[in-house]
Amino acid sequence: MPPSVDPKSVNVNITTGTGVEIEWRDGHRSSYSFQYLRDACPCALCNEERNKTGRKPGQSPGQAPGALPMFKPAMRATQAEAVGRYAIRFTWNDGHQHGIFAWDYLREICPCTECKKARAVAETTK
Repeated sequence: MPPSVDPKSVNVNITTGTGVEIEWRDGHRSSYSFQYLRDACPCALCNEERNKTGRKPGQSPGQAPGALPMFKPAMRATQAEAVGRYAIRFTWNDGHQHGIFAWDYLREICPCTECKKARAVAETTK
């Protein structure tokens, strides 16, 4: 049976800045840091950038070779809003606000160990 893509509950922790927790209808629980979600933004601009660099959703872009590390404030959502009954959209502290995170996309990119292993197995059987 495929995993449920309907959330039972969604907890967006904007005040604490810790991220998003989702309990899915099938009992699975996902916990996403805001940095992970920002790095997984599904908008066209972010997808294009990831495709050019070969990054997977949720992978940090890293730093350009030879670049000096710069202080960057921790990534956090400043606002979250429901998009119909199928998604959530965030406004980020870097001003970005174009990505619409559909529930099925969030389930697909779940960062838990169990889901990472399942994706790795799926990749090797392609």
